[in-house]
Amino acid sequence: MVPERLMPQPRKYATRAEQQAAYRQRRAFSERELLATKGLPSLPAIPTLPGHARWRAMLSQAQRLLCAVAEEMQTYHDERSEAWQESANAEAFLAKLERLQETLSQLEDCE
Repeated sequence: MVPERLMPQPRKYATRAEQQAAYRQRRAFSERELLATKGLPSLPAIPTLPGHARWRAMLSQAQRLLCAVAEEMQTYHDERSEAWQESANAEAFLAKLERLQETLSQLEDCE
């Protein structure tokens, strides 16, 4: 019985430079896709230009997320028993909620 010889795969790229260029293209494409799925505009093509539209979109997303967290925390607090609401845990929880609301107001000032 003769052992079977595996054939090497044919080269996809003639040089290492072509292989690296293709890798960079794939990476750039995947980054653009990721930004598109997040709903963020891409950065300007010229790196020295500021990305105001992108930054505004990111701040808006952050504000929406923090608002959702604050609402959920407030609902959680309101649904607890009166005994829990008077406990030390509730005080610490409310302190966190107040800090979050302060952060939200500071974030609104950034726009």
